Amino acid sequence: MRSSVSFILDNKVISEDFKDAVLPTTTVLNYLRSLPVHKGVKEGCAEGDCGACTVVLGELAGDKIKYTAVNSCLVFLPMIHGKQLVTVENLKSADGALHPVQQAMVETGGSQCGFCTPGFIMSMFALYKNHNQPNRETIDDALTGNLCRCTGYRPIVEASAKSCVHCGLDSLTSWEPNVVQHLRSIERSAALIETKHQTYFQPRTLLEALTLKHQHTDAVVICGATDVALRVTKKHELLKKIIDLSLVDELQQIQDDPDCLRIGSAATLSSIEGSIVNFPALRDTFRVFGSVQIRNLATLGGNIGSASPIGDTLSALIPYGAKVVLQSVADKREVLLENFITGYRKTVRADDELIVEIIVPRPSPESIIKWYKVSKRKDLDISTISAGFRLELDSTNKISSVTLAYGGMAEQVKRARSAEDFLQGKLWSRETVEQAMPFIDKDFTPISDARAGKEFRQVAARNLLLKFWSETSPEKGKPR
Repeated sequence: MRSSVSFILDNKVISEDFKDAVLPTTTVLNYLRSLPVHKGVKEGCAEGDCGACTVVLGELAGDKIKYTAVNSCLVFLPMIHGKQLVTVENLKSADGALHPVQQAMVETGGSQCGFCTPGFIMSMFALYKNHNQPNRETIDDALTGNLCRCTGYRPIVEASAKSCVHCGLDSLTSWEPNVVQHLRSIERSAALIETKHQTYFQPRTLLEALTLKHQHTDAVVICGATDVALRVTKKHELLKKIIDLSLVDELQQIQDDPDCLRIGSAATLSSIEGSIVNFPALRDTFRVFGSVQIRNLATLGGNIGSASPIGDTLSALIPYGAKVVLQSVADKREVLLENFITGYRKTVRADDELIVEIIVPRPSPESIIKWYKVSKRKDLDISTISAGFRLELDSTNKISSVTLAYGGMAEQVKRARSAEDFLQGKLWSRETVEQAMPFIDKDFTPISDARAGKEFRQVAARNLLLKFWSETSPEKGKPR
């Protein structure tokens, strides 16, 4: 069992044994800022919202390198074990020439004060390596996680389109065979990192992870850490004991069965996106979930396990009848997602259990499922309200089954049971829906906070049901 972390930086294998001032929960951002030649990465928000700290991670994908942009402020140093770390300083060629995305930024006037520019460059670099001649939607998505207060996005979008036309070839391409060799040389065994105040476990197999959870029920489990990392960066907590699941391959599998989609709890949202084409409500959720940098880190198990009352995937998964698979050393069980959460950030998971899989049943052709999000801005924003609806009608246009799941309306994501009971068996008409809308107030007691007032949430929740009717009513044509 290793006690150090190894990764590639500046085309060299770097090993960190945590004997100095570096802690296991030192973020990649702070680690880079401590080095003399990697000051391009910046801290703007320390919570994954601004993108100034964006770096790119390279991982083995067969004989090639797969590049992904991430927020370095949310990544603990052990999480990059066995990966390549690429910063803005690494993009220039040996003769000092700028990378194509950097040159395009100069030519289009895409930078002003310059604080945000290195983060934009790294997001554009990941786009450059993954998409040749990307369309506007792809470019916009790649830049969603980066904020600019000065220049504006027009010249930056123009620079992205102008530069991403070389099939990903650049000065780093010639180094890739060497990087592949280095990555293959790094030991991928489990890790136990112990310092004076912290213990950091990094199991390699599911059995190792379950054993650790059985032995250390008080350990904080991280599976992407986009939520837990804020306890370090914003609340300055010292997490004394951590179990990091990022190296457990068994928890990253995605299996598309005829009757369901089985998603490993440690699968990132980015890796799941390609598997949910036939789950349109989930697809709509992922399109406005955080940013590319966040989705490259965040996992479905982590989003569900946090049990947030505004967790976007929760309200989207409940209408599908999703189940959570919980496992301990001694047992394994399935729990309906709507029964998994019992209160504000409380679940039925036992102290020695891990979320190992999420099962999403494939809906029948008769089912109409839609998901909505109300927020102050479209991208990279926390939900004010989210809602996932499922409807099935009989041959006479009467409601045979209905599910109305809301987030942001209570201490947990839950169903509007009173409204559902009222709708059951009735004609799916505007009149019926308008009669059902007041029943939503019976199930929820929303609060006023920075995102919206109580009254707004109540009105919006009712109106989302009316919106659902307007988009699915047979009176307006075939349900969509």
